[in-house]
Amino acid sequence: MMIPIPSALSKPSEVDPVPDISSEPRQLVFDLPQLDAFEAEDFLVSRCNQAAVDLIGQWPQWPGHAVIIAGPAGSGKSHLVSVWRQRSDGQAVAMADLTAETALHFARTRKLAIEDVAGMTGDPEQILFHLLNQAREGGQLLLTMRQPPGQLEIALPDLRSRLRALPVAQIDAIDDALLSGLLVKLFADRQLSIDPGVVKYLTLRIERSAAVAQDVVARIDRLALTTHRKVSRVLASEALASVDADGE
Repeated sequence: MMIPIPSALSKPSEVDPVPDISSEPRQLVFDLPQLDAFEAEDFLVSRCNQAAVDLIGQWPQWPGHAVIIAGPAGSGKSHLVSVWRQRSDGQAVAMADLTAETALHFARTRKLAIEDVAGMTGDPEQILFHLLNQAREGGQLLLTMRQPPGQLEIALPDLRSRLRALPVAQIDAIDDALLSGLLVKLFADRQLSIDPGVVKYLTLRIERSAAVAQDVVARIDRLALTTHRKVSRVLASEALASVDADGE
């Protein structure tokens, strides 16, 4: 199943733009949370994450009783888990929160996503190994992790070998196409009109990271509100300068 990247690089504003009146005092801006959309149509797809999207789309005909999605922080793993949960009616838990009750629950539901799998000595590794054994007897596990299983420092040898044998869908670093689509979506979520030139300007200059893109768009939004200006390359450059200043 292909979830297309939006082709339009602009969205009509729902309110008339406020004129740029530089002599007026800056208005107060409150930090209001942005709602995250976790529907399938909200997920942007490019070559870098196509394998992971295909894996979710193949459910329940997965290539094994347990599968892995591996990718860096902010690459969309939790979004894909949410899409899978809506389709499968499965549950999700972080590996650090695994308990004996998790195994009992999985014995009944047979569908579980375990997020942020990493090397953890003690109970979490033992419980994960037990869950993998349960899944082999009838069940499906979706595991997410930041590194491929071969790079994890797993203390339990049997668990280490079991993870390395599972099918892996790798999410690679964000490419230009995905970053451009993500910027468009982030601006649209904030109901900001955006010129394609501004998207291209940012795509060429910011780190290939969803977290960085979110931060930059938030800074641009705040700057536009506080200065009563439209989003432009000049305003975007000022926002990027604030990122550099904070980094220093």
